[in-house]
Amino acid sequence: MTLLLLGGLAVGPSGLSLVPTSFVELWFPALTTIALALIGFLLGHQFSLRALKAHGKTIIVISTCKVLGAALAVGVVLWLAGADPVVALLLAAIAPATAPTATYDVVHETGARGGIVDALLSIVALDDVWGLLVFVVMISIVGMLNGDTSVGSGLESSLTDIGGSLALGVVLGLPMAYLTGRIRRGEPTLAEAMGFVLLGAGIAEWLGLISILSAMAMGATVVNLARHHERPFHAIEGVEWPFMILFFVLAGASLEIGALPLAGALTAIYILARCIGIYVGTRIGVRLAGVNQSSYKWLGLALFPQAGVAIGMALMASQRFPQYGAVVLQVVLASTVVLEITAPVVTRKALRLSGALQAKNDSS
Repeated sequence: MTLLLLGGLAVGPSGLSLVPTSFVELWFPALTTIALALIGFLLGHQFSLRALKAHGKTIIVISTCKVLGAALAVGVVLWLAGADPVVALLLAAIAPATAPTATYDVVHETGARGGIVDALLSIVALDDVWGLLVFVVMISIVGMLNGDTSVGSGLESSLTDIGGSLALGVVLGLPMAYLTGRIRRGEPTLAEAMGFVLLGAGIAEWLGLISILSAMAMGATVVNLARHHERPFHAIEGVEWPFMILFFVLAGASLEIGALPLAGALTAIYILARCIGIYVGTRIGVRLAGVNQSSYKWLGLALFPQAGVAIGMALMASQRFPQYGAVVLQVVLASTVVLEITAPVVTRKALRLSGALQAKNDSS
């Protein structure tokens, strides 16, 4: 992903100008909507009632504390550092988002096993969902503080946006669950699944709702009601990457070199505050959940990666608050590059300290 961002930067207006600014401005918003809808639908898979019961109280408590810890740490530290309050709130809303793929890759590469690994994978599967809900609420708060009527005024309008987005996802998820459940084994489900996801994204944009939240509600409806609920998710996973590649390349192309010095200090503070918040929040969650702290105390170090969901949130924030969008987007893109390079190394170290790699060696 880092190479895609850097490649986009190289071919974009700030690099070799192989991709003109007009092309980026024309296609990036539409591609962002599609990519976020695909991400949201796949995140909805984590709302399976069966999976939530399997995760249990422990995972939910740790994940919630981790999300709140990251958001509070980034918001407070940036505010104390003198950042614009709106920028601080927007970055605080984005901070909890993680990169499940990077974590999965490290676990697969190292062959780590054990309870700590199961907990880690469950948390990264859930915390983007909680993080998205925090982001939606924070966006509404920023809208009220900023007095931006395009975002909606007051708590009532914010709740209407959230409720309308969830309702749209459920309304479209019901027929989607019925249709995909009737398709026989071996028959393709891509057309149906992709059609519903894109239809939901289009209607959400048309109505001024939150497309990623609608897609997530649609995914949650399908995973709990469809007879063969895994098939539409596998179909979307099979075509997600071409859109994500274009998404990351155009995200890199939108990076402005001239804005990097301005965002440099904020990026460093954001990364430090985010990592501290995640680690402390996770430790608090481990204590509240009452699990073995000797093995779980390193869990927070394995949750530092940041990728596509955070970039998508930054793009949504920059579109709704264009006056702050450049700084927010530069900070998130720059921090994503740094964290995608360094965080997997820290995750590997955390697994070693927690004994997960030893468990792997013993089992072999």
